[in-house]
Amino acid sequence: MSDEPQSVIPLLHALTSSGGSDLHCKVGSAPRVRVDGRLRRLQVPDLKPADTRHMVDEVLPDTMREQFERTHEADFAYSIPGVGRFRVNAYQARGTLGMVFRRVAVGAQSLVELGLPEVVGELALEPRGLVLVTGPTGSGKTTTLASMVDLVNTYKECNIITIEDPIEILHADKKAIISQREVRFDTADFTVALRAAMRQDPDVILVGEMRDVETVRAALSAAETGHLVMSTLHTIDAQETINRIVDFFPPHEQKQVRHALAQALRGVVSQRLVRKADGSGRAAAIEVMVNTGRTAEAIVDPYNAPPLVDLIKEGEYYKMQTFDQHLFRLIRDGVVSYEDACLVASNPQDLTVELRGAGIMR
Repeated sequence: MSDEPQSVIPLLHALTSSGGSDLHCKVGSAPRVRVDGRLRRLQVPDLKPADTRHMVDEVLPDTMREQFERTHEADFAYSIPGVGRFRVNAYQARGTLGMVFRRVAVGAQSLVELGLPEVVGELALEPRGLVLVTGPTGSGKTTTLASMVDLVNTYKECNIITIEDPIEILHADKKAIISQREVRFDTADFTVALRAAMRQDPDVILVGEMRDVETVRAALSAAETGHLVMSTLHTIDAQETINRIVDFFPPHEQKQVRHALAQALRGVVSQRLVRKADGSGRAAAIEVMVNTGRTAEAIVDPYNAPPLVDLIKEGEYYKMQTFDQHLFRLIRDGVVSYEDACLVASNPQDLTVELRGAGIMR
């Protein structure tokens, strides 16, 4: 048996050929790929410390080596011609190195291909304001945002600036011109890039993630001054999204932030992934909140207004939908199974009652 350390390149080939989304490499275990939400072990030997050290050395950009040795954390992109582009996180755990690779696309899928509701496209084509895509890690936020940017790129003559960490999906100019900036390579951080973007004559600004109060403040300011700003948050639904944004700010600013958010926000798209019934992949279950007069009132004064989830449930006229309303349709149409839907439903018992009332299940 060779003493040569394992290379990550064949593992990335295996990830791509399996149709997987992620590759996990850690010491003491065989590499695993995530396919349709489940981790599968690759038929290769368990990794040793020398293997993962070699893998990090293979792919870590020279510009990040000093930072990685100091902080034991690094996020970057890595490409293999003819194979694919990957978002990479390298880290240290219990003194050994590990890596996670997320497979990303060159070029975006359309909203129709992703099975997203029409209203998501309408939000993407808003002339100004703030549009948020939310969900847990791995729920497809980046893919959805990319399809929204591609829609704007296809139909509007405008200037799009994206600020990403790292750049995951590459866009080519279509009707729009698009400049993609990567944190740490093209700019210091999201806040600096957002401030600079205001001097770059933007129509649309994509902020990869709103991570801190300064980024949120700058994004809100851009949305208030006539730009369309799209971004993501790691929140599970519209209500938690509003709460998270407000909680970024100190208590004495929160009332003002609620008013600013009620005016600037155009909509919140939250998503969760569910295995398809036919085993062909995963479907997105989507909650959509469109900001109307009533939702704006609930944002400003949540204590004297109906809960946002109730307004969303009653907002079919504005093309709003809750997770459970969308899951109801996915089950009815045979896209997902009842059992898998219940794993991500907000209220599995209520969903069951609705299905029984409609005669879809006993």
